[in-house]
Amino acid sequence: MNQIDLAGRTVVITGGARGIGYAVAQRALGSGAEVALWDIDAERLERARGELAKAGKVSVAVVELTEEASVEQAAQATLEAHRKIDVLINCAGITGGNGTTWELAPDVWRRVIDVNLIGPYLTCRAVVPHMLKEGYGRIVNIASVAGKEGNPNASHYSASKAGLIGLTKSLGKELATRGILVNAVTPAAAKTEIFDSMSQQHIDYMLSKIPMNRFLLPEEAASLILWLSSEDCAFSTASVFDLSGGRATY
Repeated sequence: MNQIDLAGRTVVITGGARGIGYAVAQRALGSGAEVALWDIDAERLERARGELAKAGKVSVAVVELTEEASVEQAAQATLEAHRKIDVLINCAGITGGNGTTWELAPDVWRRVIDVNLIGPYLTCRAVVPHMLKEGYGRIVNIASVAGKEGNPNASHYSASKAGLIGLTKSLGKELATRGILVNAVTPAAAKTEIFDSMSQQHIDYMLSKIPMNRFLLPEEAASLILWLSSEDCAFSTASVFDLSGGRATY
């Protein structure tokens, strides 16, 4: 495995208690970083901290990412624990189940947009001013190939991830001369606990679209995400990086 140099960096990972976020935390600690996990699940956070703290400094914050005050409190707590925030990885997300657009309930549709798009907006809003003071930062947004192509029976999820790609491009351009790079990755499905909220029919559909004929491994996602989080990524911003096993056509 290639070594990614994150020595002395503090990495905030939303949704870091499980799935891709947890894999990113493992790799970040192995790369010399301190890690702050932000998640809604307090019990799972404590379990993750207990497991990960053997590898380095880990703090946790219980956060409702759709609430501005909660996000601001988490940012302040992280700064108190680590003194700075160098990297923000917006990994938290929900699928909202499956259904045709006209069958999905408006409250379900709104909740997916709130978590998957409003949440990253609020975390960026809270963290970017601190990065500007330091003159350095890396932000990686975990979007989805669904945001490029639009998955049937997942219009809420697809729209939220398309919006996150748009946010990435806008914010990256705004910060392009300020030492802060903003990029997104667009994974195909990774077999994590998020599958529990999907129908088997939808899971089968996603697999059928991947030319490599398998799902993404969380550790494979972590490799690209953390390269984008490092100083080695120096001239890529406002960009989208494919993690779809050959599915994406652009």
